[in-house]
Parts: sequence; structure tokens; C-alpha cells
Amino acid sequence: MATQGQVITCKAAVAWEANKPLVIEDVQVAPPQAGEVRVKILFTALCHTDAYTWSGKDPEGLFPCILGHEAAGVVESVGEGVTEVQPGDHVIPCYQAECRECKFCKSGKTNLCGKVRAATGVGVMMNDRKSRFSVNGKPIYHFMGTSTFSQYTVVHDVSVAKINPQAPLEKVCLLGCGVPTGLGAVWNTAKVEEGSIVAVFGLGTVGLAVAEGAKTAGASRIIGIDIDSKKYDVAKNFGVTEFINPKDHDKPIQQVIVDQTDGGVDYSFECIGNVSVMRAALECCHKGWGTSVIVGVAASGQEISTRPFQLVTGRVWKGTAFGGFKSRSQVPWLVEKYMNKEIKVDEYITHSLTLPEINKAFDLMHEGGCLRCVLSVHE
Repeated sequence: MATQGQVITCKAAVAWEANKPLVIEDVQVAPPQAGEVRVKILFTALCHTDAYTWSGKDPEGLFPCILGHEAAGVVESVGEGVTEVQPGDHVIPCYQAECRECKFCKSGKTNLCGKVRAATGVGVMMNDRKSRFSVNGKPIYHFMGTSTFSQYTVVHDVSVAKINPQAPLEKVCLLGCGVPTGLGAVWNTAKVEEGSIVAVFGLGTVGLAVAEGAKTAGASRIIGIDIDSKKYDVAKNFGVTEFINPKDHDKPIQQVIVDQTDGGVDYSFECIGNVSVMRAALECCHKGWGTSVIVGVAASGQEISTRPFQLVTGRVWKGTAFGGFKSRSQVPWLVEKYMNKEIKVDEYITHSLTLPEINKAFDLMHEGGCLRCVLSVHE
């Protein structure tokens, strides 16, 4: 492309400080260095993690920054030594890297990768510990190694998945975070078996993806728990078979669930990020074998608690990041599953807006009726 090796000036939504509206700015995006890829972002969705960092509650949150981590686009140019993608490839940026070389990647036990975390955690690129974004010479931090609220972004080559060019980018952008997190929590982390009874706490995008994953796995009952009863109608379409609103009960929710399931569920999933709900999710599990998976991200400094006897008597407490999927290897596989109509994606998209409307999109996200809002970045 004609822009190769040049600084690109484009539009991006910059978070100058916590909790202040994002500002559409002309941002300079430097060319990719060795091991880096510059991507033209076409569509990006909003996720609660973006809002969490923007709120100022994230200890790793740095300002000014360009948020965004659930997106899809086309490779514009690549830096030295990049072999797995080339200009024109359709890609999904992945905040969960996969280098295939580090201790984590080689362990066969996790999808976490250690290669670029030291840089992405502090908003810079690995090569020179600097940002590729600036506004009038002032550096703007990267976010989660992705920064997709920009018409162009620079990512590490280990953080980008090459996908089927036939896939609609305005849909498959969702496969960069929320949907795989929910599906993978069920398939990879919990390994839910046929006939299981499952409880899902929080029926947002991730919780609905958990329900869908549990249905695919053959769960016999999928109990949705949410304080917004209006969510049940939508949740039924994703596999939820029954619904409990904790506000309708005087007893603790874990007791309500234990009473309704002959001793507890086989698997539970906390998809909110609330430590008291995490406790309830563990304690509604069946004695002897129940497993609870923490999917939601709690605010910094929060701690979980339960009585040790809950674990001594056979319950298991687990967590999951990006649903245990190895990003570069498995995101393309998820795209194929979507293309073959084996997983839902379109059904999570409730709103479509443009990048300049991003603040409206954040407002929508905090209203109950919005699952995913997809922004067209170049319109």
C-alpha cells in the first residue's frame, strides 16, 4: 500500500483522562517496527473491560490512551521479520497473545502467553518500550496490546489472528473477546459434559455465550441468574432453560439454587466480576464434584472468600481468560464455526453506530437492552 513505511494520520477516540468523554482526534500512527503489524481497523465493538479501564478503577489503566480490544480489520503493512501475515490479510487483533515459544505457550496447560505482556501491560510496544500513537507529538498509550478505537493501530505479530477473508468483519469482530470467553469457559475450562446442570450468573454477552456453550455441550438444565428479569426472554434464545432473579427471594441465591437442583449444580459460571456473586456461584455447586468458573473481572483490590470446607468437600474453584482459547490458532477456527452456522455471533449485536458516536455507545452499554454495539470505524 502507498502508506507503507509512512506515518498515517487518522481518526481515533482518545481517552485523555478517566471518566471523561472520549475525544475524536487526529492521531499519528507510526509504521510497524520489527515483529509488528499495522492494521486498518474496520469494525470494533465495545466491551465492559473498556469501560472498566476508562472508569479509572483499573490499576493498569494509563491515560491518555486509545481503548478497544474487540475488533476486525485488514493488514496495512508489516514490520521486519513478520511472516505469518501480510498486507491485505483479514485479521482479528488478539489481546491474549500466542507466541508458541514461551514457557506458557509450550506448557500445553494454558492459553496465556508471556512474550509481550511486560509491554502491553504498560501501554507500549515491546521493541523500544514506546507507543506508536501520538497526537501533535504527545505519546498516547496503547491498551491491551490492541487499541482498536482507531482507524489504524499497531499490534505485535503474536497478537493478531489471520482469518477467512470471506467472513463478515462487522460480525466476526465479536470473536476478539466476549463470545469466545463464554464459549471457552464451558468447553475448555469447565469441560461441561452432557446431562450437566449449569448455573450462569450475569446474562450479558459473556453469560449468554456461556449458556450457548452449555447448550452445545448437552447440558440438561441451564439456569440463568440476573437481577434484570427482562433478560430472560433473550436468554432463552441462547439456551437458558430457567431463570432466577435473586431479588425475588429472601434466602441467599446459593440456597435457592441448591434447593431447586437437589443439592446444587454441576457447573457454575460467574460472568459479572462481583466477588460476593463469585462466592454464591461456588456455594451453589454440588458437594463432591461441583465446579465454579470465575469469568468476570473484579475491580482491583477485591478479594474472594468462602469457608475452606466448601473446597474440602469437593467443590472446585477455577478461573478463565479468553475462555482458554489459544488466540492465533483458535480464533480462525471459531470464525469457521461461525461461517458454518455452528455458533451464534449476529444475535449478540443489538446496536450499530459509527466511531464518532462512541460516547453514545458507552451509554448504551450501561443500559440493560444492549449486548454488543459494533462501531463502523471509517464511516
